[in-house]
Amino acid sequence: MRALYPGSFDPLTLGHLDLIERASRLFDGVVVAVLQNPGKQPAFSLERRLEQIRGATAHLEEVEVASFDGLTVEFAGACGAAVILRGLRALSDFEFELQIAHTNKSLAPGLETLFLATAVHHSFLSSSVVKEVARFGGDVTHMVPAGVARDLERLFNRSSPPI
Repeated sequence: MRALYPGSFDPLTLGHLDLIERASRLFDGVVVAVLQNPGKQPAFSLERRLEQIRGATAHLEEVEVASFDGLTVEFAGACGAAVILRGLRALSDFEFELQIAHTNKSLAPGLETLFLATAVHHSFLSSSVVKEVARFGGDVTHMVPAGVARDLERLFNRSSPPI
């Protein structure tokens, strides 16, 4: 059975990576899909986010990295996923995620949503928090994969060329 893990991953955190690694043990295949959302201005280009995820998941044969736009349920069908994975850091995530899960179920009744609790030691992480820490020169090496940490340092170091 294949699972789809959609998100913006701007940037990929160790919390995301933990969920991907755990899912790769539960499913025959996991598609990590970066949503192209024209309504958002991401810190990293779509291409860079795909590269970051591919680099961080290179050790996982079961993982495929892709991008999509439009409805998640349509992409899930196109890539043959039977399950949409969503991570939960805190109770506050649940209400929003449950609403999305019910909406997806109304659009694609055969598609299930599976919630995985984030590992406790990553429960404080969010892409927004990571970018804020990096913007002010804080150490993010315990929050993101090494390649992402380097990209964040270049992004917020005004003397470096843009990525």
